[in-house]
Amino acid sequence: MNTARRPRVGHIAFLNCLPIYWGLARTGALLDIDLHRAPPDELSRRLVAGDLDIGPITLVEYLRHADDLLLVPDPAVAADGPVLSVNLITRTPLADLPAAPRVSLASTSRTGVLLGRMLLEDRYGRKPVYTVTEPDLDTALDGADAAVLIGDEALRVHHDPQGHHVLDLAAEWRDWTGLPMVFAVWAVRREYAEAHPGLVKDVHLAFCESVRRSREEIDEVVASAARWEPFPPAALAEYFERLQFGLSERHLAGLREFASRASRYTEMAPLPEGGPEFFADLGEAGEPETASGRDVRR
Repeated sequence: MNTARRPRVGHIAFLNCLPIYWGLARTGALLDIDLHRAPPDELSRRLVAGDLDIGPITLVEYLRHADDLLLVPDPAVAADGPVLSVNLITRTPLADLPAAPRVSLASTSRTGVLLGRMLLEDRYGRKPVYTVTEPDLDTALDGADAAVLIGDEALRVHHDPQGHHVLDLAAEWRDWTGLPMVFAVWAVRREYAEAHPGLVKDVHLAFCESVRRSREEIDEVVASAARWEPFPPAALAEYFERLQFGLSERHLAGLREFASRASRYTEMAPLPEGGPEFFADLGEAGEPETASGRDVRR
C-alpha cells in the first residue's frame, strides 16, 4: 500500500474475531494498517465519529448510520444457528420467568442487547425492566432474573453455567425467522472510500486472505488461542467452526429481517432498496453498488 497515512482500522477485542485477524501478521498486511483494538461498542463509536476509516461496527450502529457508511463485503461476524457467545442467562427456565422480569444488559454490543430484547418482548411476550451492568455474570445477575451476555464471558458461561439456564440468542433467532443472525459488519466511511478506493480494496483483500488463512490453519489458530484463553482446544475448535465470517445472500436476508424487526426499537436509517450499499471494488470509480444482483461472497 502506498500512502502517507496508513488506514485506521478497527479490531474487535474478542476471541470470536481471532480468525479474522489471524493472517494479517503472517501475510505482512499488518504493517500497512494502523490497527486499533477495542470492544465492539467503542469501535462502532470511533468509526461513526470519523476516528477510524474502516472497521467492524455492530449491526445496530451500522443501521443507524448507514447513510455515512458503505459495507465492505467481507468479513462479518454471523451465525446460522447456535453461536455460543451471545446468550440470555436466566436463574429459572425461560417459561418460569415472571411477566416483568428484571433483566441486566451486561453487554458491550448493542446488537446483542437488542436481539435479547426483541426475543424477550416479541417472541416470549415478556415486559422486562432493564438495567445496564458490567459484562460479568455475578454482577449481571445480582438482583436480576436474567442477563444478556456476549463475547468471551458468555462463552465461559456456556461451558460452565453454574446451575443457570443458557439460551443461545443466535439459535433463537434462527428458530424464530429461519435466517442467520449477523452481529457485526465491516464498513468504511463513505468519504474515505471516495477519496481512497485503492486503499479500501487493499484492506478488504487483506482481510479476505487473513480469514482464508485462518480456515486453512485452524489447528494453529486453536492452539494459539488455547495458550491464553481459559477454554480447551476442542471447545475453541467448535466455537470457531460455528462462527461465519462472510456475507452471503442468505446472511443479507437475515440482516434485512433484523433491520425490519428492529426499527421500532431504535432510530435507524432505512436501508436502500435492494441494499445495503457496498463499497465497489470495480477500480477507478469508487462508487457504491448494492448487493442486489451481485455475488458479495468471494
